[in-house]
Amino acid sequence: MSLAPASQMTPLHYPQYARNTKHHKNAKGKAPQTRNTKHHTRNMSHTYVAIMAGGVGSRFWPGSREARPKQFLDMLGTGKSLLRLTFERFLPVCPAAHIFVVTNAAYKDLVMEQIPELSDNQVICEPSRNNTAPCVAYTAFKLSALDPDANLVITPADHIVLKEQIFLDKIQQALDFAERQDALVTLGIEPSRPDTGYGYIHFGEAADANVRKVLRFTEKPSLEIALQFLESGEYLWNAGIFVWSVRSVLSAFATHSPEIYQIFQQGESVYNTEKEADFISRFYPGTPNISVDFAIMEKASNVYTIPAEFGWSDLGTWASLYEECPKDPQNNVLQGNVLALDSSNRLIRAPEGKLVVVKDIDDYIIVDTADVLLIYPKSKEQEIKQVTALVKSRTGERFL
Repeated sequence: MSLAPASQMTPLHYPQYARNTKHHKNAKGKAPQTRNTKHHTRNMSHTYVAIMAGGVGSRFWPGSREARPKQFLDMLGTGKSLLRLTFERFLPVCPAAHIFVVTNAAYKDLVMEQIPELSDNQVICEPSRNNTAPCVAYTAFKLSALDPDANLVITPADHIVLKEQIFLDKIQQALDFAERQDALVTLGIEPSRPDTGYGYIHFGEAADANVRKVLRFTEKPSLEIALQFLESGEYLWNAGIFVWSVRSVLSAFATHSPEIYQIFQQGESVYNTEKEADFISRFYPGTPNISVDFAIMEKASNVYTIPAEFGWSDLGTWASLYEECPKDPQNNVLQGNVLALDSSNRLIRAPEGKLVVVKDIDDYIIVDTADVLLIYPKSKEQEIKQVTALVKSRTGERFL
């Protein structure tokens, strides 16, 4: 029998996240000084970070909802959202004033609530969801108008990094290389298993210390192919973390995705002014719906990767959350007030103020919210995204 009180998931389970959780009371514009930054010697004045935080997180339904997606949730029981954790992770890389959040316009208030250090201009709002290439191009044009010498890190808002010191060192290596070279750099994760849920990077010869030339990108492979990739030692997982100068990435868009480039080039005189929002509202929805990988990374010849292993997970599904969280003696992950009887290998998430009791249920995901209860086999949790489509067809948007 397992009993998990509401305090089950505490920052002590994740020492790197065990920081002051009263971040919302900080004075606006003052970033919490939570890490030793002495190991970073490069000039940070031209370093910027853009956090991509516009997704819906449908694979995390019913925890993640249209009105409050997973990046705005405390998924790890640390008292902080994934977005907040990502923001704090990059404070040693550049000042808070150089960290931007790219999100759907509907989430601007949520971003400002969770990261009050940001100014209005640091929240880059997309009027429509057109995949990652348009939002990366928009961000690059906007930052180029602020600082033509800017070097930019693009990062998702909802990833886990357990070995933060190693991660920060790899980011600095990428920034140093991108500052010296006309290069598009991506961090590649050294694979630990033949995972079919990730894209892969095939790397070649060394271009610099710890920097490898990218030969090609491969979309999610079959298990047989993924096994071949793992055995070859020449492939990395594509983490979707990119580093480049704004000059290099804008040049790549101009060459390989001219339609996107030309749309945003029209607004060069309005970025960071009161006219920017009107321009974006008018032209952004007309941009092609395409990922930055397809738009430029798979076409450019100046693409490099830095192999790394820093305790990374993209937290894409309930199963990945289960894998990353501490387990009780029955191999359960219990979040909230949960009484688990004679059961094992489950993830159970209970809402505040409710007790959940389960017995003789193994290998299940159980997520209880105010208006939806999900009970689903853990082995089939990849179907949850399709379940949301079925819910929508049966009940409309109410439960999404």
